[in-house]
Amino acid sequence: MGNLSSQLASQVDRAIEILKAGGVIAFPTDTVYGLGGDVFNIEVAERVYRVKQRPRHLPLPVLLADSTQMASIVDSVPGIAQFLVRHFWPGGLTLVLPKRSSLPDIITAGSDKVAVRVPGHVVPLALIRGLGAPIIGTSANVSDKPSPVTAEEVEQQLGGQVDLIIDMGKCPGGLESTVVDVTGVTPVILRQGVIPEEEIKRVCQEYAREVGKSAHCSGL
Repeated sequence: MGNLSSQLASQVDRAIEILKAGGVIAFPTDTVYGLGGDVFNIEVAERVYRVKQRPRHLPLPVLLADSTQMASIVDSVPGIAQFLVRHFWPGGLTLVLPKRSSLPDIITAGSDKVAVRVPGHVVPLALIRGLGAPIIGTSANVSDKPSPVTAEEVEQQLGGQVDLIIDMGKCPGGLESTVVDVTGVTPVILRQGVIPEEEIKRVCQEYAREVGKSAHCSGL
């Protein structure tokens, strides 16, 4: 954490202690402020749902420190997913992939798919590495309310319901991640976000040329 200020580093150290103890924290990312905790702790997931007032049929996205951590929560990574990872991770792309059976069903709302991302922001990366496991990384807002881009906005929406809010000013992205489902034959853009649809489609076409077959990416 040498590239963090001493004040921020102390916040991150405290946050890692909280995560290891089964707590829930809010933190800045490259898109919007996130809310999360240990992805393998079912009680943590239940609390995240309560704090966000999130309907239980909606899954929780997962943040990784790097693509090697996919092995702990993802069952398989198709070629197009690997290609998108090389182009957009770390960054504002969330990929929907087949989940491993070891990942708690509450994270995926009973689905056999999981949404994963490697954020391009030092704080969540430090948290994940400090915990030694992926973390839940949903937006730190009450469901159906705007996603917060400052710690103050998190405080206004979630108040004292989280164990710590790491304040690092305004998030640089300001928009949520772009979500692409790569579990089928054709990648499908499920949510428009910080990475434009045109960029996703361009990379999908580049992959198709590289592997020598026709492929495209479906938009919304």
